[in-house]
Amino acid sequence: MSKRTTSPGDPITIKKYANRRLYNTGTSSYITLEDLARMTREGVEFKVVDAKTGEDITRSILTQIIMDEESGGAQMLPVSFLRDLISMYGNSMQALMPSYLEASMAHFRKNREELQAAFREGLAGNPLARMAETNMAMMKAVGEALMPSPKPRDPAPKRDQESEIAALRDQMAAMQKKLDDLSK
Repeated sequence: MSKRTTSPGDPITIKKYANRRLYNTGTSSYITLEDLARMTREGVEFKVVDAKTGEDITRSILTQIIMDEESGGAQMLPVSFLRDLISMYGNSMQALMPSYLEASMAHFRKNREELQAAFREGLAGNPLARMAETNMAMMKAVGEALMPSPKPRDPAPKRDQESEIAALRDQMAAMQKKLDDLSK
């Protein structure tokens, strides 16, 4: 890995040249928009400047990355959202949108982290988890009915499965309690 020439905590400076090449001053190497997308996902702070003028063009480069992602099949932004966003330009609400969107994303990240923690701890007592468990049992029964087992089943695995289901139910109950506590 190349050495970083910036101080820890300082954003890495990326220079964009007239030939559209991007130069990472932290690693002294040329990079691509895909590299910048990866760096963004990894939480690496950077700023992109025009090599000739020194103008900060980070916003337009990040927008270009979003455009590439959206046109590459990884669509995340609904057309209605894009239309609403465009309609805000020149509107009296334009000044409020950046802080509103930042607050919304911060809230989304917080909820996502809490939900991921809840899933890690189990989803006991959750009606959706019960439905999923029922659906899995039905699918298994259908599969066994359509493709019968060539040999008789050993009753021991059933007991193991029942104990696993009981353990999952306990985990789900603990998860539901935590979710209930979070919503209070």
